[in-house]
Amino acid sequence: MAERILNIAAKTENLDQVLGFIDSFLEEQECDMKAMIQIDVAVEEMYVNIAHYAYGVEGGGDAEIRVELDELYGKRAVRITFIDSGIYYDPLAKEDPDITLGAEERPIGGLGIFMVKKSMDDVAYERKDERNYFTMKKLI
Repeated sequence: MAERILNIAAKTENLDQVLGFIDSFLEEQECDMKAMIQIDVAVEEMYVNIAHYAYGVEGGGDAEIRVELDELYGKRAVRITFIDSGIYYDPLAKEDPDITLGAEERPIGGLGIFMVKKSMDDVAYERKDERNYFTMKKLI
C-alpha cells in the first residue's frame, strides 16, 4: 500500500509545502484533476484550521499529515489523515450552516468544514491519546 507521512510545524506559511506533498502523491496515483482540486481545497481548509486554532495564540505545535491509497466502496480512494496534539476540537460536531440564508444572515464560521464534508466521500474525527485525528477520503 502506498503511504507517505509529513511532519510539519502547524503554521500557515507551510501550506504550500503541505499542498506540494499531497499533490505529488496524487499525481503518482494518476488522480483525476477534478478530484485533485477538491482534495486541495479540503486539505487547505483543514490544515489552516489546525495552524490557526489547534495550539491557541502561542501556536508552535506540529501537525502530522498521512496520505495513503485506500479503498472506498470497492474503488480506489485517497485517505488523508491530519493528526495534531492541539486542543480537543471535533469539527464534525458542529451543525451544518443554513446555506439557504443570505451571507449577511448567516453566523460567521462553519462554511469551510461544510465544504469539506460535501466535497469528500467520507470524513471522520477521533480523539485518542491526547491527539486529534481528522480523516477524509476521496475516490480517485
